This record gives sequence, C-alpha cells and structure tokens, in this order.
Amino acid sequence: MTNANDNRTLRVGLIGIGSMGGVHLDVYERLAREGYPVELTAICDLKIAELKNDRLAAYALYDSVEAMLRDETLDIVDITVPTPFHAELACSLLEQGYHVLCEKPMARTSEQALRMAEAAAASGRTLMIGQCLRFWPAYEYLKACVADGRYGNVRAGYFFRGSGYPLPWYLNGENSGGCLLDMHVHDTDIVNWLFGLPAKVSTSGRVVAPKGGYDVVSTNYYYPEGMVLNAQADWTLEGDIKFAMTYRVNLEGASIVFAEGEVSVHPVGEPGFKAELPQDAGYYREIRYFLDAVASGQPVAVCPPEATLDTMAIIEAEQRSAELGGELVAPRTRTVNAAN
Repeated sequence: MTNANDNRTLRVGLIGIGSMGGVHLDVYERLAREGYPVELTAICDLKIAELKNDRLAAYALYDSVEAMLRDETLDIVDITVPTPFHAELACSLLEQGYHVLCEKPMARTSEQALRMAEAAAASGRTLMIGQCLRFWPAYEYLKACVADGRYGNVRAGYFFRGSGYPLPWYLNGENSGGCLLDMHVHDTDIVNWLFGLPAKVSTSGRVVAPKGGYDVVSTNYYYPEGMVLNAQADWTLEGDIKFAMTYRVNLEGASIVFAEGEVSVHPVGEPGFKAELPQDAGYYREIRYFLDAVASGQPVAVCPPEATLDTMAIIEAEQRSAELGGELVAPRTRTVNAAN
C-alpha cells in the first residue's frame, strides 16, 4: 500500500456494487474525468460474476476481499455493503493500514460502532461514515445559519424523509434496523450535527411489514434550550411519491424551508428569497471531502467517527423509547479508547 501523503494518485478499492456502490462508482468516475488524483482500481462483490458488465470490465473485479487486498495496492477501501458487515470489515481494514469510507448507518449496533471508532483511533488511519446530509448543500446552508447566528436562536424545527417500500432485505429489521436505523438515521444525524446530543428523546413507531423493524417513525428531541424539534421517516409512502426529503426550521429572525429541492428563506421584515446553493449532490461532496482529508493527512472535521457514534447512541435511545410506547429516554454515549 502507498503512502497517501506523497502526492501520488490515491488508489481505491470499492466493496459492494449494489445501489449505493453504483452511486460511489459514478462519483469516482466523475472525479477521474475532472483530473482529481484518484483511481478506482478494483471492485469486489460476492455476486461480481453475475453483475459484471461492459462498464465494470474496466476495473479489476473480485468476489473475495482477501484476494483484492492481496493482489491490489490500495490506499483507501470504500465499503457499501449491508449494515451488519460494516463493523467487522471496517475494523479489519483499518488494522491492516487502509483508510476507510463506510456507508451509513455506521453499524448495526453502537457497540459495533464503538469498535470501529476505536480501531480508527488506534490505527491512525482515517475513518469516515457516509452521513451524506452533512455535505448536502441544503443542509450545509442550514448548518451555517444556525452556527453563525445570523437569524438568532432556533425556536423549532421539523425534518422529514420518506419513500415507497425499499427492497425486501431492508424490511427485515434484524438485518437493517428498519426505517429507524436505515432511513431516519439521516435526520437524526442532522439534529445531532446542528444541536448536539439531546437530553432525551421520545419516539413513536409503527410496524407495517412485520419483520422486526419500524417502518414509520417520529421522534421529538428535548434540549435544555427548549427548542421544539421533531424528525419523521416513513418508507411506506404510496402512489407516485418515490422519495421526499424536507425541513422547516424557525429561528428568531427567519424561517427556513427546504422543499422540492430548493431552500427558501423568509426573514422577519424582509422579502423572502431562494438560497443560492452548489449544484453538486452530497455524495460527490462527501467523497471528495474524504479524499482531500486522506491526501492532506488531516482529520475529518465535518463527520468524524465520534460524531456518528453519538448519532448511533441517539438512534438506540429512539429505539428504546418506541419500544416503551414513547417514554422519554436519554442517549447513552460511549467514549472512544484508542488502546482497545
């Protein structure tokens, strides 16, 4: 494996070429066209023989991670496999000296997520979880408004994400964690990013496809500042609604609304306006940010493992609350110990 800080092209191996693997593949190919010093050299998937096509033929293809690592000289491994395999795979790669980008959610449990964060700290390698909304222009804009106080303090906020039913694998809550962990984790992570850990959460959930996970969830987040915050997720939307994500945040000096792909800002005493946002999707900005961090040897500041570990703690508090019929539950945070 090469030293990522020697100004050479970063060599990447991609594990998993399903829907999100395809998204990551698109980004790496775009970056290569743009002249970014990165080369996706190898793709690994257990079903690579049946997935192989003319496009994938441009890469070294493997159905074994061990074979890929043995045969290829890589700096980075990008993980886009099902959630239950994240922790073991990421920890092994970090311990072998690779930088790791891993799709969300961080892991199936917070215990597994803690092992990942500790493996990164002990190895000195870069680990980042693909919580892509932290890089999505509409959410970056909201973060800037909250952080610099241009419109005063937040009074209330509402976040929503929804879709039709996902692939059957996701409906098995034992594997995916259900809508709560797989979809709702996006907005939970945004609440964490904007406001930090809540003191307590109260969650209601409904099981529509009874396979061990909630399919519709709604969480209220409680902070000492008294903000009224709610996030909902629903992957049982019917009809021609394929996907939707939105937010509405009310501050002392303005309301900010994200809907239909646009952010509208409505200041007190002034005409409302559309925020000017970068056109690139969060996936592109996320991967480029990660590559920049690896190339420069700088830690990831926007989405460090410790932050996504806290998001996992919030999610698990939400799970407990839903199981208790909406009772208030405090997140149980975990401390990273690099010696472990």
